[in-house]
Amino acid sequence: MTNRLLLLFALLGLALTAAGQSAVSSGRLELLPAFPSKFVPPRSVEVWLPEGYVAGQRYPVLYMHDGQNLFDPKAASYGMAWEVDSVLARLNQAGQTRPCIVVGISNTSRRFQEYTPAKPYAALPAATRARLELERSGPPLSDDYLRFVVQELKPYIDQHYRTRPRRADTFIAGSSMGGLISLYALLEYPRVFGGAACLSTHWPLSLKENRPDFTTAMLAYLHQTLPRRRKPRLYFDYGTTTLDARYEPHQLRVDSLLQAHGYDAPYRLTRKYVGAAHNETAWKRRFAVPATFLLAPRQPVHQDTGNHPRKRQ
Repeated sequence: MTNRLLLLFALLGLALTAAGQSAVSSGRLELLPAFPSKFVPPRSVEVWLPEGYVAGQRYPVLYMHDGQNLFDPKAASYGMAWEVDSVLARLNQAGQTRPCIVVGISNTSRRFQEYTPAKPYAALPAATRARLELERSGPPLSDDYLRFVVQELKPYIDQHYRTRPRRADTFIAGSSMGGLISLYALLEYPRVFGGAACLSTHWPLSLKENRPDFTTAMLAYLHQTLPRRRKPRLYFDYGTTTLDARYEPHQLRVDSLLQAHGYDAPYRLTRKYVGAAHNETAWKRRFAVPATFLLAPRQPVHQDTGNHPRKRQ
């Protein structure tokens, strides 16, 4: 079968988008199965539309990684979900956030490679890369993953849903490795994303060691790429048990650099959750905090010359 035919079948799958494939307590969930890409393998994408989604209104968009863990516990990897729909519905009802569209991007077997920031990784000492390669099956693939998100998925979402496509209304979020790729996305595409939420950011990169090497590489990358003008919003948090127990010294280093670059309130918020573990239940309990930080009504809007998916050179 030719690649052209494969793409046609994939597009047919998109045309047959099914609503409500997973259980949600509020709003409507639409499934985009096997979303095609020339950069990464196809994957499922779920689009959550808030209660009262109407043709006469446009909505900000929150892109989220590990999409299968966001809505329905029955579909989640470990039987736990963030239940983003119920959290956002409650916040919307209380007037604490603007109604938004959530785009959940499912991960694949290449998750670790796709979520590893490629440029800081390339700057690691050779010995560190050699140790990390024992835990992965290949080099970082994050640049291609972000091309998929920015050049293929976002244009589709903006064309088929009533979005507010500009930078000030486009956000990205994830946990653990998803926190790393969310930060990397914002820095690689500063004209596309106006804010990122990085929950339990996995700064050590390794699952076996808690070394400072990757954090040091990220700090150098941050120093070079952080926007000095039209600052985005950055949210970070971490718990104190299980894998999260490793993160505090890394996060303190990152916070210190951000502060030196003028990233204090309202541009940055870092929270420590004593006793919180590294799992979807913990992230569900505190998701309201980053959601409010990014989507609060009357948040500062900076002048924008357009939403061009152009990568930082």
